[in-house]
Amino acid sequence: MMRNILILGAAGLIAQQVIYRLLEQLDVKLTLFLRDEQQLHHLSGHPRICLFAGEVEDQESLYGAMLGQDLVYANLCGNMAAHSQAVVQTMRDTGIRRLVFVTSMGVYDEIPGAPFGSILQPYRDATQIIEQSGLDYTIIRPACLNNRDEISYGTTQKGEAFIHPDATVSRKSVADLIVQVISADYQKYGESIGVHKL
Repeated sequence: MMRNILILGAAGLIAQQVIYRLLEQLDVKLTLFLRDEQQLHHLSGHPRICLFAGEVEDQESLYGAMLGQDLVYANLCGNMAAHSQAVVQTMRDTGIRRLVFVTSMGVYDEIPGAPFGSILQPYRDATQIIEQSGLDYTIIRPACLNNRDEISYGTTQKGEAFIHPDATVSRKSVADLIVQVISADYQKYGESIGVHKL
């Protein structure tokens, strides 16, 4: 049965790789939510894609995009606390349970020798909001990113020290994990997965 997936921040570099992989591998219909749909105008004619222009913090437009979805994948930047609050509230309002949300390594002070810094506070705030949401979430916490054409990564769970934090991981690797999480229809809800370079 075809699944309906909403992608928030769809113009992002990781999200774009996820889009192509999902269309290739799964029976899905994608709603791509972004500020300016012209950024992905080349996808507008695809029979399994709907472009939806809007702001995540505009709950009216977000509500319209979420109606009828089975899963929400959010890969956002900016005001992460406000974004995550809007996503959680709108998912509650629409009855959607499944959320895949990308934050950052370091939100649990899990990087050996590198104490938590204020630059990570927005991602920590968002992570806490998602963890307290009561939704069926998976949080993805990648290391710093690169654009290499490679899939080479390992993972850690919440409570484990982050491995190789000084090595960048490819966006292609992070996209691979996200697609695996979505395609597996995880039953281990409530996971927070760190992604590092092997």
